[in-house]
Amino acid sequence: MFVKKIYWTIGIVFIVLGAVAFYFPQQSVQESNDEVVNDELFDLVFADYEGNKVTLRDFKGTPLVVNVWAKWCPFCRKELPDFVTIQKEFGEDVLFIAIDRNESLGVAKDYTDELGITHDLVFLLDQTDRFYSSIGGFSMPETIFVDSSGVIQFHKRGVMDLAEIRRRTQELLSL
Repeated sequence: MFVKKIYWTIGIVFIVLGAVAFYFPQQSVQESNDEVVNDELFDLVFADYEGNKVTLRDFKGTPLVVNVWAKWCPFCRKELPDFVTIQKEFGEDVLFIAIDRNESLGVAKDYTDELGITHDLVFLLDQTDRFYSSIGGFSMPETIFVDSSGVIQFHKRGVMDLAEIRRRTQELLSL
């Protein structure tokens, strides 16, 4: 009887630890201020919603906020519209790019249509998920802030609220 109780207790501990390990990477607030130039990122080929091939190099010379999202990410549902709000505030001073992780055009476009934001950001599809891998992604969403020289100035792992997106964008533009 005592041994059975120990097994149950150990089992419950493992379940709790598994749940915590699954939940906290999603809520990660890890940040990086390392200045990194990653030419590989600028050479990755994406598709836009019209099927055109696009690279981040096409936007070099412009400060970028590049967000990785997916329909299955519950935090992305709040964050994507916040990016639209900040894009409208800053206008042409910065460009917000939202890269969908390995979902079809239909899934991605239906989702952004549902949110009413399809035409407000630059939406790209990464069918290979190479961008996420290239930035060392392990949380969702992930966002990098890239200066006009192509240097990653800040990498956010996890969700941001409107105030943080605004502050990080202001910091990017003040460089």
